[in-house]
Amino acid sequence: MFRRTFWFTTGVAAGVWATTKVNRKLAKLTPESLALQAADRAVIAGRRVKLFALDVRDGMAHREEALKDALGLATPPGPEARELPEQRRLAALEPNHTYHFTRKEDH
Repeated sequence: MFRRTFWFTTGVAAGVWATTKVNRKLAKLTPESLALQAADRAVIAGRRVKLFALDVRDGMAHREEALKDALGLATPPGPEARELPEQRRLAALEPNHTYHFTRKEDH
């Protein structure tokens, strides 16, 4: 009698455990759940990419400063460093530039 009760209880427990496990797996495979998982992973990937870009930017700035110091190109702080360069113009945009066409070049 005790053996039958033990094995019956063991079978019921195994059935409940297996049913719970299968229901959880099926719930993870619903379209809504898959969409949420994909969105969460996309957000995490975006954060990682942003952190990587910030690390690269910091490394680039550090390397640029090191190169400027090594080449002696460090700009002195003060009003000279804040001036903007002169505006450049392309030669094609100059108003005194003329084009010479002949009838043969039109064809």
